[in-house]
Amino acid sequence: MRVRILGTAAGGGVPQWNCACHGCAAARAHPRWRRRHASVAIEAGEGRWHVVNATPDIAEQIESTAELRPRSRDRSPVAGVILTDAELDHTLGLPRLREAQQLRIAATGTVRAALERGLRLDRVLAPYADLAWTDLPEDGPVPLDGSGHLEISAVRVSGKRPRYAAALDISDGPWSVALHVTDRGSGRSLVYAPAVADWSPGLAAALAAADCVIVDGTFWDDEEPRRSGFTRKTATEMGHLPITGPGGTAERLAALPAARRLYTHLNNTNPLVDPGHEGHRTLAAMGVEVAPEGLVIEL
Repeated sequence: MRVRILGTAAGGGVPQWNCACHGCAAARAHPRWRRRHASVAIEAGEGRWHVVNATPDIAEQIESTAELRPRSRDRSPVAGVILTDAELDHTLGLPRLREAQQLRIAATGTVRAALERGLRLDRVLAPYADLAWTDLPEDGPVPLDGSGHLEISAVRVSGKRPRYAAALDISDGPWSVALHVTDRGSGRSLVYAPAVADWSPGLAAALAAADCVIVDGTFWDDEEPRRSGFTRKTATEMGHLPITGPGGTAERLAALPAARRLYTHLNNTNPLVDPGHEGHRTLAAMGVEVAPEGLVIEL
């Protein structure tokens, strides 16, 4: 199994268009600080890749990755999209893929309902592309891409609804999930969890069984959002467990047996957007790192 990191930023990216905080200002001055919206691509077979979450940057992410570029006029290596949730930052890229004759989307029933009833995505895209939905259940793994080479399972990590779906009459199923992807041949596996509100027993078990984990690193500490002045909520109240402090995820990640443990989904206010920040050294001493964009992981 091959996994490529396409982006590592939380909503708005780094820099965010309407922000002049330290991280955003520095990213404008120093291009190496820039981060696209969090996403990965997973190779399901020779020349067939699935992109996890369709971010607003998806076209640029595809074009900057040689393996994802089309081989001929009507043949793209991008075989489909897997959604971890229904948030705008993870779904706005779907209309940018409308040129496909058929757009394959794997998602939980709750996420699909939100996109159809809240964003009217099916009605918007129907004149352009055929949407082929695959249900992503919580009760066991399903084959990825029908090949049987890889299988994928969903692990509930949050019941937080997107704002646009707050009043929708949809049962509170898994609004946000982590993806546990397993190579049936080698037995090796990956967990990708860009948004984690609850370190549940199910998530803990999946992480403990994985060879590589890529986890929510939105905020450095719980007070970061309030300290930055853009909200009165803490990181936990916003649906993201912080990296450090009480209930932080860094110590939990450090205790995992996984060969590689990485953070993704960094907010523009997170000091880790600075490549030279001491937090990188603190995490490295714990065996944890921030995922660099473009990284290829072989499992």
